[in-house]
Amino acid sequence: MSALRKKFGGGDYQVVTTTTSSHQKDRRKKRQRFVDKNGRCNVQHGNLGGETSRYLSDLFTTLVDLKWRWNLFIFVLTYTVAWLFMASLWWVIAYIRGDLNRTHDEKYTPCVANVYNFPSAFLFFIETEATIGYGHRYITEKCPEGIILFLFQSILGSIVDAFLIGCMFIKMSQPKKRAETLMFSENAAISTRDGKLTLMFRVGNLRNSHMVSAQIRCKLLKSRQTPEGEFLPLDQLELDVGFSTGADQLFLVSPLTICHVIDTKSPFYELSQRSMQTEQFEIVVILEGIVETTGMTCQARTSYTEDEVLWGHRFFPVISLEEGFFKVDYSQFHATFEVPTPPYSAKEQDEALLMSSPLMAPSVCNSGERYSSLDCMELLEDPESTIKLPTKLQKMTGRDGLPRKLLRMSSTTSEMTYSLGELPIKLQRISSVPGVSEESHVTQTTKMTKEAISKSVADLPPKLQRLAGGGGRMDGHLPPKLRKMNSDRFA
Repeated sequence: MSALRKKFGGGDYQVVTTTTSSHQKDRRKKRQRFVDKNGRCNVQHGNLGGETSRYLSDLFTTLVDLKWRWNLFIFVLTYTVAWLFMASLWWVIAYIRGDLNRTHDEKYTPCVANVYNFPSAFLFFIETEATIGYGHRYITEKCPEGIILFLFQSILGSIVDAFLIGCMFIKMSQPKKRAETLMFSENAAISTRDGKLTLMFRVGNLRNSHMVSAQIRCKLLKSRQTPEGEFLPLDQLELDVGFSTGADQLFLVSPLTICHVIDTKSPFYELSQRSMQTEQFEIVVILEGIVETTGMTCQARTSYTEDEVLWGHRFFPVISLEEGFFKVDYSQFHATFEVPTPPYSAKEQDEALLMSSPLMAPSVCNSGERYSSLDCMELLEDPESTIKLPTKLQKMTGRDGLPRKLLRMSSTTSEMTYSLGELPIKLQRISSVPGVSEESHVTQTTKMTKEAISKSVADLPPKLQRLAGGGGRMDGHLPPKLRKMNSDRFA
């Protein structure tokens, strides 16, 4: 494999060409594909039995789907048989009337003038059907059966022309050839983009005419077995390439890199560089759009097997700014270069991130409700809630109560912050002054509380002021049950 050193973005990267070794070629030949690189599906229908009659019910579509050699053969054969059949009818009329034996009688008026044998009857039909009309052969008014046959010939000829010419026109105007000018990269790549592990491949349009309403979809074909024991040989899973954000709607005027973020919803969430060597899967890419010149829907397909997905690679830039326009270099369309990428799966990276910050515990204490550290500690002590934690955090929970100690250590600060949020703004400002101890906080809080109570008592009526100032006298006016409840509450 030839290597080329290119400088881009201030660093040297190794540009990897698309040439592959003989071992990889042999492996690719042995690997059975569901969809070829050119988009053809490797599916053959067999043992249809009596279902073949369904093809004749939609004869027009059946003819359009045939290959070109069979279309041309049916086209020529149909016209030849129709012409010979109609020429035979004209010859039969001439034979029954006796026109063939009285060709040189000038006083006799035949059904069709100058029809002496079968070749002359065939020429008359061709001249009439093709509206050539040389004038040497013509139908006379003394032949009613010839007039009826002429009407039948005109109707049948129009039907045959509409069917066959329409079939050939649809066959020629099919947008399948337009799909050949839509390019897909020969390989897909997996690397880190925006801090997330991402599967990427590239699409491009070689024509200047645009693909209107271009949309791209991806399917993952992979064999699996259900918990009930059912084996699914070609299970189809959807790969999100921006359906929720609208990124699957493409403005395909220049090559684009299509991305699939590998997250918890992705089928590749547990795929790592090592496991990819033993996995067998196929990614089918479907690009659909409306051809701008004809208005017909075009679909282009390709696929990537596991040996065509490059781990730790990124596509080389192909767009450069020139004087007054952007230039696309299609010689680097398939080229990739290596970038630093962790060989671990997205799941392993997420678990490592949780291990680095165990106090977060997002599966337990990162919900929409407000929990303090002590609340999280109680949840961790609950065996049912511990099951919700990841495997590594469950193991940590059993090691000498390490998370509980950490949560108790951090509970003081978190509880203080949580309780300060409940205080008035003035008390929060006093509490946030640096260098002020907790005792001074309590003293100032008590002083302000007493001032607020005395101020609120001063606003009461005289009778209520006497009751409030009496302290114990106010309790004396309460029933025994309420006095007991009040004493228990303050105790």
